[in-house]
Parts: sequence; structure tokens; C-alpha cells
Amino acid sequence: MLNIKKLHKSYPIGDTSLHVLKGIDLSVEDGEMVAIMGSSGSGKSTLLNIIGMLDEADEGEYILDGVPIKNLTEKKAAIYRNKFLGFIFQSFNLINYKNALDNVALPLYYQGMKRQDRIEKALFHLEKVGLKPWAHHLPNELSGGQKQRVAIARALAANPKLLLADEPTGALDTKTSYEIMDFIQSLNDEGKTILIVTHEEDIAHMCKRLVRLKDGVMVEDVKVEQVRASQYV
Repeated sequence: MLNIKKLHKSYPIGDTSLHVLKGIDLSVEDGEMVAIMGSSGSGKSTLLNIIGMLDEADEGEYILDGVPIKNLTEKKAAIYRNKFLGFIFQSFNLINYKNALDNVALPLYYQGMKRQDRIEKALFHLEKVGLKPWAHHLPNELSGGQKQRVAIARALAANPKLLLADEPTGALDTKTSYEIMDFIQSLNDEGKTILIVTHEEDIAHMCKRLVRLKDGVMVEDVKVEQVRASQYV
């Protein structure tokens, strides 16, 4: 599914440069649920941005579902993102003036799907996350947990190969965090491949594998006994 070899990334700072990723190797198989952990400055967000095609590595190899990801134009990157990836963000990233239904349907618009088909598919995914009755509500009429569920429905709408979740519970209280993780675990149970960046140990242990970065180097990559979020919901 995902294969990264000897990935390096630096950013210029004045006359010098900051070496953020220092030769990362990472393989993720179909159906895995992996937590990427590390303190601020460890490189985890940079790694996620490169995987998400929002940034590009200076050196190394990145292959996603058999496709080499390299030297992409912005247009090609956007096409690949829409084809391969679903994003879940800490801040939800919903469009405030669009209702839940239109937010979920947005990736399908970029895929060129007809409006009626978009609406049907978006309603299906809203129902999947338990929010069909809120389809016509604006984001400011929803709770934090509901906003994140809309964001998950949007991420799923285009049927991505890989779900990337950047601190998906970071803006939520503990109870709501576990409800969201319970739902994310159910998606993984169905076979969805999921990468979660988190700084929370309890959330990381709700995954099946834990990758820890420190100063741009991978210092740990272990399978963990998954804690089921349902026991806390």
C-alpha cells in the first residue's frame, strides 16, 4: 500500500537549513492502522504532509499503491490526493457556509460526479457516521464531535485507499475522542488502511502499530495490542 525508503526533508532557515526527516523507512500494508507519534519538532507532521502530497521530500522514494509519488505538479498532486487519500484534521477544516451534506459531497464534485449522484453518496456517508438528520445543518450548528464525524464522512466519500488523520481527537474532550476512535476502529475493521498522527498515548494504543519519531529519525516501530475504544464509550 505505502512504501517509503530513505526519506529526507530539510527546510531553509536563514543561511542554514533544518534537517527535519533523516532517512525515514516506512512500509504500511493494506488494512493496517498505524499511529505515528513524536514530540513537537520530531518530524511527524512533515512526514504526514509528504505522505499526503502536501509537501515533497528532498531525497528518497515514496510509492503509494504501486504509484511512484515524485515531481508532481500541483494539478497532478491534487488528482492523486483525490484518488488515493482521505484527510481528517484536528480543526475539522469544514467550509463554514456549506451545510454538512455539501461539505461531504465536495471531493465528489472534484471527481466530476453528477450532482444527484454526489448527493446520494454524501447522504449514504452521513448516515454511516450517524448524522443523516443533520445533513442540512451548517458547521456552527454542530458539536465538535459532530463536526469531526462530518469530516470523516467527507474523507470517506471518495472511497480513498488510505485515510490520513492528523490529531483527529486533538480538539475534542475525552468522551467524544473515544467515540470518534471507536468509529475509526470500525472503519479499520472493515478493511480501511489508516494512519493517525497523535501525541496522545491512549489514542496511539487504539491503533495496531506504533511508529515513534524523534529528531527526524524513527526510534520505534512496534505492533501493539489494540485497546478497543468501545469499552470506554
